Amino acid sequence: MYNPPAFAQDADTSWGIVERAGAGLLVAPTASGLASVMVPVVVEDRRRLLAHVARANPWWREVPEGSEVLALFLVADAYVSPRYYPSLDEQPGAVPTWNYVIAEVRGTLHVHDERAWVESQARALVERHEADRDPRWWVDDAPADYIDKMARAIVGIEIEVTSIEGKAKLSQNREARDAAGVRAALAEGTLVERLVAQEME
Repeated sequence: MYNPPAFAQDADTSWGIVERAGAGLLVAPTASGLASVMVPVVVEDRRRLLAHVARANPWWREVPEGSEVLALFLVADAYVSPRYYPSLDEQPGAVPTWNYVIAEVRGTLHVHDERAWVESQARALVERHEADRDPRWWVDDAPADYIDKMARAIVGIEIEVTSIEGKAKLSQNREARDAAGVRAALAEGTLVERLVAQEME
């Protein structure tokens, strides 16, 4: 990922992006070319990403064991118009751009088709997303035979992490008044644009 120093994030911040995203796009090579799948993940000790896919999804069969996988985690992105820049009247040499916050994780794929592993991962995923909810949902709220059926319908995915890189492109390369103009304009926009404005604060 092209990541100029002004936009680069340290490891802690990069892992924070992954945690906030909660789900990412896994991209890996197959015999017929690149293939992707969107999955919610559990971060374990910053050394492994744990996920699962539907057994019916061919991704897990087509990507060879031990393949390098690229995982992308996007938490906010929006178009930036030159009209947002107060400096535009004085300095008309400006073009549109895009602001965003993303983390890129690289790692090695391992597939798990063991029932205990899959159920443990699914429970950890539920715990991560239900912990702060009131009322919360528990896996065991569902009938045991239904949980058994669902567990048999998924396959576990483990990404052994080899690197992480975070990037927050949020108008840091513009003068302060232009960055403020972008933030103010996006804060009045769509929900997606408002998320970027929040990231810029």
